Amino acid sequence: MSLANLKHIHPELDIHFNDGVFTLMINRPDRKNALHSSLYLALEAALIQADHISEVKVVILRGIDKDFTAGNDLQDFDKIVKLGLDAPAFKLLRAAHQLKKPLIMAVKGVAIGIGTTILLHADLVYCDPTSRFQLPFTSLGLSPEGASSLLLPRQIGYLRASELLMLATPFDAVFAKDIGLVNDVVITDVYDYALQKANKLASLPNTSLQITKAMLKQSENRSVLDCIDTEGEIFLERLQSPEFKEALAAFSQKRQPNFNQFN
Repeated sequence: MSLANLKHIHPELDIHFNDGVFTLMINRPDRKNALHSSLYLALEAALIQADHISEVKVVILRGIDKDFTAGNDLQDFDKIVKLGLDAPAFKLLRAAHQLKKPLIMAVKGVAIGIGTTILLHADLVYCDPTSRFQLPFTSLGLSPEGASSLLLPRQIGYLRASELLMLATPFDAVFAKDIGLVNDVVITDVYDYALQKANKLASLPNTSLQITKAMLKQSENRSVLDCIDTEGEIFLERLQSPEFKEALAAFSQKRQPNFNQFN
């Protein structure tokens, strides 16, 4: 697929290419850039093609306007159950992890669920002071995904990872920087800042960058892909649990879920 064709791959995905930098912008601002099946597949295809297009040196993933992504669209969970480990969300996570070229993520506003776990597959992550993160899986009766049960303790330590994954505690940009989830909190426009970093990378020898990334990733590649699948199998089971059904009902009825009935 050519760069010209990629630019029209999905109506809710804006793609820009300039001087070796391939920028993917999730464009669904009315739903806080929540992701769904066809959008996941478009992002997966774009990442895969980025590795095969020689002109692409660096990839940026970001949202349009003021949010990164609110995570998986609640209306899309049934499709994940039907497709199992071939569900588009899991395909995107594998593609992000396996990308050979440098991957920068720039965050504004909400980064919920997969909006946080996908950051664990980036090479550089920048956010601005408006950023809000959460791994809400237990509060929905679900379980970790995206190899977060493996990568998050490695990156930020077991105790902090257990707090974020077990308590589903929301956290802000400063905390994300303190624990090492993001490289920096950018006071100026984080999209411009990420582009500056991407331009710097694009000016460096492409082969050297890819070799360096491969060396950094070599000890974890197989275990991460295995973990994405193992977590995915458990996640699929939880999507059919009474707790998750209660969480969805509570959300639609604008009330607090009652999980005590299942204990």
